[in-house]
Amino acid sequence: MSIDMTMERMRAINDRYLMFHAMAESVDTDAGFTFSAKDNLTSKDMETCAGSKILIGYKPVFDATSIARMREEGGFLMGKTNMDEFGFGTFSTNSGLEVPRNPHDVERACGGSSGGSACAAAVFEDHVSLGVSTGGSICCPASFCGVYGMAPTYGRVSRYGLIDYGNSLDKIGILSAKAGDLRRYINVMAGKDPKDPTSCVQPELKNEERSMKSVAVPKEGIEGLSKDVESAFNNALEDLKRMGIDVEYVDMPSLRFAMPAYYVLATSEASTNLARYVGMRYGQQEGDLSLKFDDYFSSFRSEYFGDEAKRRILLGTYTRMAGFRDRYYAKALQVRKVVIDDYKRILADHDAVLAPTMPFTAPRFDDISKMSALDSYKADYLTIPANIAGTPHMSVPCGYGSDGMPIGMQFVADHWDENVLFTMAEDWEKEFDLRRPEVTI
Repeated sequence: MSIDMTMERMRAINDRYLMFHAMAESVDTDAGFTFSAKDNLTSKDMETCAGSKILIGYKPVFDATSIARMREEGGFLMGKTNMDEFGFGTFSTNSGLEVPRNPHDVERACGGSSGGSACAAAVFEDHVSLGVSTGGSICCPASFCGVYGMAPTYGRVSRYGLIDYGNSLDKIGILSAKAGDLRRYINVMAGKDPKDPTSCVQPELKNEERSMKSVAVPKEGIEGLSKDVESAFNNALEDLKRMGIDVEYVDMPSLRFAMPAYYVLATSEASTNLARYVGMRYGQQEGDLSLKFDDYFSSFRSEYFGDEAKRRILLGTYTRMAGFRDRYYAKALQVRKVVIDDYKRILADHDAVLAPTMPFTAPRFDDISKMSALDSYKADYLTIPANIAGTPHMSVPCGYGSDGMPIGMQFVADHWDENVLFTMAEDWEKEFDLRRPEVTI
């Protein structure tokens, strides 16, 4: 985004697309670049709500490590982007605050849960946005909004300052309309941080070119696609072949088990993470203090948590209960290991595993309202496997549907092998004609 754009125009654009929950009061014209960040990353100068009413009024006293490193590089934090409440969703429609609009069609969703980040990356020139992925929350909105999105290896970027959804799953990454921004800004944020022990085991991320020579397409990953997605993906495969990349179809049977395992693992972790929100320490604190403690926090959580947050708390609490833990949680951990082993087996002979990012283009809001919770969960079946495996993955635009909406494809590389994805995105950008949305206010 141009630094000289006025805040008045930024706010006017935001009024139409609703990508930001909070915005800076003025533009820092001395900054080297502008960026935005998902609203579950703490920032000391803006309210941070993670898309939830329960955190309205929470103003952190510190920056998340990822935001701090972007600022140290010369970046100006333009705003905090709207999202599904605590990351619980596929379309950013589960927000307790504002619901972002797709810049290609404001009657459609941006994807979730980093929907506002993808919208900002698509709308503003020379702008990069920080997203967080748990089960596909970077690649899904990147696909729906027609931008590049990357989630690095779990532990590559410090999670300090992140309002966690699932601690063993969350990864902080980048969304941008420019492929080169993935390499540039992942390198800015990456590195060991003593405040997050999971970041302290990573090998150094060297800025190296590594061309992709072969990709594996799981047969299970091309089932259940819309006609538009199937056509765009097949055309993209032909383009990859013309670029000199070998394409091989493989069996990856674990893909069909990844989704149920993910929802057990993610909700189990989420239910414990959300236990801290009782109306006494963060955000909203105006409950009836004459009530007993259990009654106080139950009434408070009932009022301020959304339906999806309540659903995931209940599911996660159930799967961790004595008598059910071995039946569900322990088995989900075993499935995670099987998925990792499947990726390792395939990536021993290929540079990446490739499939469409989402099975359909961005849906209309009125169609989303007719979906059941299970229908929404099923939409993530292509993005979930890489997330439970903790492998680096990215979505790149690969075509457009008959409705004019963007379509993406997702590359998954081996752990700590981000460079092959960086190079692939940069090579693909030279071949693909990206359509930017027409911004109207």
